[in-house]
Amino acid sequence: MPDSSQNNFETAFVTQLTEHQLALQLYVRSLLPGEPAVGDVVQQANTKIWEKRAEFELGTNFKAWAFSIARFEVLNFRKTQARDARLAFSGELEHIIASELDEADLTLQERHKTLRECMAKLRVQDRELLLHRYSNRGTLVDFAEAIGRSVGGLKVTLHRLRSALLNCMHQRLGTGEATQ
Repeated sequence: MPDSSQNNFETAFVTQLTEHQLALQLYVRSLLPGEPAVGDVVQQANTKIWEKRAEFELGTNFKAWAFSIARFEVLNFRKTQARDARLAFSGELEHIIASELDEADLTLQERHKTLRECMAKLRVQDRELLLHRYSNRGTLVDFAEAIGRSVGGLKVTLHRLRSALLNCMHQRLGTGEATQ
């Protein structure tokens, strides 16, 4: 394969891999509920997907191909954890989960994009409050002290922001389920 074609392939491949990361993480998490090592299994699946990239044919269903690799990584993980008495799903249930996740993936990606758009409409300090509350490990008390506001005031603001985001998402997604 010439260098230009190889570069184009790898660029397209990385784009596909990036676009499907959330779905891949959710798929692995659904196969390993409550397992703290989900991130490690996803990383191992990503490594294996990258190693096998030459086997992928552009234009085919990337997600199905990546999910099959991820499923084998989950099975490998389970083999190494076999001595633990953990819940194991049947192959049929895993297939059902995979097909339902496949159907829900577009909706999930659309909702994720809509949430980012609604977040972008907020004031900077409101985004910082939400990101601190839901992304950071710091406490709301620490954040309140850092910005000179009361914890109660921040809780009220968080409630209003969550309601505003919910309304924005419902409007943009056309669900008509706006709240008061």
